[in-house]
Amino acid sequence: MLRVAAQRIDAGDARLLLAHVLHSDPGWLYAHANDPLGVAESDAFLALVARRAAGEPVAYLTGVQGFWSLSLAVTADTLIPRPETERLVELALERLPADLAVDVADLGTGSGAIALAIASERPLARVLASDASEAALAVARGNAARLRLNNVQCVAGDWLAPLAGRCFDLIASNPPYIEEGDAHLQQGDLRFEPPAALASGTDGLAALRQITVGARANLRPGGWLLLEHGWTQGAAVRALLQAAGFVDVGTAADLEGRERISLGRA
Repeated sequence: MLRVAAQRIDAGDARLLLAHVLHSDPGWLYAHANDPLGVAESDAFLALVARRAAGEPVAYLTGVQGFWSLSLAVTADTLIPRPETERLVELALERLPADLAVDVADLGTGSGAIALAIASERPLARVLASDASEAALAVARGNAARLRLNNVQCVAGDWLAPLAGRCFDLIASNPPYIEEGDAHLQQGDLRFEPPAALASGTDGLAALRQITVGARANLRPGGWLLLEHGWTQGAAVRALLQAAGFVDVGTAADLEGRERISLGRA
């Protein structure tokens, strides 16, 4: 059956879906390749294959996505965490000492990926994870509880609003940065992800602009702002950071050598 399914979808996706149905892992399948499937298992597997063949992301079909060292629950209310965002986590950790009780904010947290990854590596940190979507926050809270990361607080609000009256040592965000109407929004996995987590204004910079303009008011002197963006937006985001008064402004590349994370110090 796995071979038949693999003719309709990617073989790796087929293994992940079958492992999900069998409540096992893909490695287990190799040792049990000749085991028969029950009718219920077969039906469930083929139903998932049909949905994947129609384009639905594997992460939404299984309800799980790996990020950093964590296994995160995801739903159609959250963006699917991607490997390039792990670069943002790396850059954040380089600026957060492990032996101090620092304050960190993750704006637009979605599933909680950035906040939870930082919290897992910096147990002394106090991490605030915000999102305008209550449905997304419910997922983030569930992930924090399941992972027993008690140093994360999930709060509702749009971008900097939940930070009012507070100051942080580092603010990180992977905001929407695709241009509204971009053809890519109608292709691949993006068709199934929440539009508000993907697109932002006619130039894709609306959320990035809103964050950079106000973030210094919520940063301690010397605190950092780290922003993920599209690979063609590095120059534009650096200009936003400089205009907002940030210093030591720069951009880091992702694993494919593309400009992906811009940052500045208050």
